[in-house]
Amino acid sequence: MTVTVDVLVMVLRFIIVIGVLILVHELGHFAVARLTGVGVERFSIGFGPVLLRWRGKETEYCLSLIPMGGYVKMMGEENPIEGGEALPYDPAKAFALKALWARFLIVFAGPGMNFVLAVVIFTLVFATFGRPVWPAVVGRVADGSPAAAAGLKTGDIGVEVDGRPVMYWEDLERTLGESGGRPLTVRVKRGNAEQTVTITPRRKTTTDPIFGERREVWDIGAGPQLIPQISSVLPDSPAQQAGLQAADVVLAVAGQPVYTPEDLVEAIRTRPGQPLPITVERDGKVLSLTVTPRAVTEKSPTTGQETTLGKIDAGIATKSVRFEPYGPLASVQHGVVRTWDVTMLTLKGFWKLVSRQIDSSNIGGPIQIATEAGRQAKEGLGPLAIFTAFISLNLAVLNLLPVPMLDGGHLFFFLIEAVLGRPLSLKKREAAQQLGFVLLMLLMVYALWNDLNRLGWFKSFFGG
Repeated sequence: MTVTVDVLVMVLRFIIVIGVLILVHELGHFAVARLTGVGVERFSIGFGPVLLRWRGKETEYCLSLIPMGGYVKMMGEENPIEGGEALPYDPAKAFALKALWARFLIVFAGPGMNFVLAVVIFTLVFATFGRPVWPAVVGRVADGSPAAAAGLKTGDIGVEVDGRPVMYWEDLERTLGESGGRPLTVRVKRGNAEQTVTITPRRKTTTDPIFGERREVWDIGAGPQLIPQISSVLPDSPAQQAGLQAADVVLAVAGQPVYTPEDLVEAIRTRPGQPLPITVERDGKVLSLTVTPRAVTEKSPTTGQETTLGKIDAGIATKSVRFEPYGPLASVQHGVVRTWDVTMLTLKGFWKLVSRQIDSSNIGGPIQIATEAGRQAKEGLGPLAIFTAFISLNLAVLNLLPVPMLDGGHLFFFLIEAVLGRPLSLKKREAAQQLGFVLLMLLMVYALWNDLNRLGWFKSFFGG
């Protein structure tokens, strides 16, 4: 009974998250169509059998059974999903007879509204819940580092850097990133006394925790007292086999304290195939586990050199200490910046999937979205809102890909029309639409396969 209720709650959360994104997307098409004088015959949320319908003065509004999309059927436009001939219409309100710029705006408005929604969500989250911040307390200090040479010690509290007051660790990081390697004058509090030290940053190569890319940063060899936390664990992964669970807080690796997620990632990557003792805290209890990272061969995108690295197939995040809200103007600014950053991250992820730099098993479908929505909902309204913004941006980027049946496919046809001075023939567009439909169906089936495989469904079904 409990399992059934949990599944129903998970499905309900999925429908709410996806329903909001679809509604906003289709409202974008609908609003711009109306603004440019295009008539709308049907506004539908969902596909398949109609559950609810009501008719306005000109438009029929529908709520359909399958919550995997929606559509706006405009006058003079044949709908490839429904098929059939278009109803009689007023030529002045026909989509196909409008100027190219108007049709372009109508189609772009859908994904455009998903971008706007993400900005709004991030802005509201920054203004109300705030962003996670950590005290300016020194955690690890690497031996032989600039921080160690300057006399910085674990537990020191940053007070001022180059005359600028320090409230959180992000203030130190910001000054460090802007330093360009010049010496920094840092005033710290140690116990009841204060002292001033001079630290000269040096270049360091670090590993990006998302894609595992190597990048150079200015570093002093000291980090904040962060709390690495396991955010997710894949089935049949080294992490699961070791007994790790989502929400586990990592205290130490191989007997050494870890102060950042990067410390944990580096410890795992440098021990492929080697048993790795790991100490975690779970529900107030300290547990000692042993995980053996699987060996993975990765090729550098720049040099082409192959390297063997360790992976445990678990998400690694930072447990938040506290949140600090921004002011109204700063919230909007950071909302726009975060939207841009996530969009670029999404594009990079798509490229790495296409170029096979990351495995296609990372592609997720409705079950994964529903599962993650449920997990974020348990964390609170803020995490669920941020997750919704992330999915909104993924939906926007996906829809702008130049694939027939997607908005990006239509926009690509419009660009061809602008270059040729005429639209492609109906036969060519129909063939492209059919190809696009097949590709999307294959992608959806593959994503669903990955979802079921993550749950171990095939192994249990076939008795493996």
